[in-house]
Amino acid sequence: MLAESQLQRRGNRVDEMHNNSSSSMKLSELTLPLYEVVKREITEAIMIGKFGPGAVLPSEIALSQMYGVAVGTVRRALMDLTSDGLLSRRRKTGTVVTGRKPQHSLRLFFQYFRLHGIDGSLSKSVTKVTSIKNTIASASDAQKLQIDEGTPLVSFHRIRYLDDTPVMHETLTLPRERVPDFPTSSEEIPHLFYLHLLEKYGIRISAIREQVAADLANEDDETWLKLKRPAAVLTIDEVAYDQGAVPVLHSEHRATTARHRYVNEIQ
Repeated sequence: MLAESQLQRRGNRVDEMHNNSSSSMKLSELTLPLYEVVKREITEAIMIGKFGPGAVLPSEIALSQMYGVAVGTVRRALMDLTSDGLLSRRRKTGTVVTGRKPQHSLRLFFQYFRLHGIDGSLSKSVTKVTSIKNTIASASDAQKLQIDEGTPLVSFHRIRYLDDTPVMHETLTLPRERVPDFPTSSEEIPHLFYLHLLEKYGIRISAIREQVAADLANEDDETWLKLKRPAAVLTIDEVAYDQGAVPVLHSEHRATTARHRYVNEIQ
């Protein structure tokens, strides 16, 4: 299991990202294999240009120290990335970035949406932000985001459309200090919000915990999802964690599944 200090050291050395030493969780507790964590982080570093084509990666020992994991874990990640074509292992040079695109790019990853058609077809949604507001953390917010009650927050509400039909509305909330200069106009919040967090704020969403339930539609659901009550909705209460296992985003989703199904694929 990764020690918390190792997680912080890895974040500081590799990405110079924001870390919070008060986190009570460890990345290994989020059930993600460590070699997959390393593989994902190296892939993302390549995708955002930190390691360009032809760049030579640090040695396995150096990478293991930077990420705070065993050399064997790094070796497994590098082997997978070599098989995927992102890296090339050269005897004298070392591990070199090939410049090829990963089979599943970050942009496709961040477009992932878990409401699929009843026939199993993948659905690509379009979002529309309806409001942005500044608030302070309630006791519930503080517990979910592991912050002090009263901490400044920023939240926004948006609707997801599939084929011009509203299928989900959601409220996303973040600590204000993590996202300075957050957009004040709904048009400035990009559709691929997770990718925006990575590119603008250096916040990589590395793990998500969801609580899924069923509920009766309320007035907001009737308004935003064009439902006629009584109707059932799917609710998803979600906490997203950054690369240091620090909770950074709380989301509340409410969706109609009249013509879609929630699909959670584990690979």
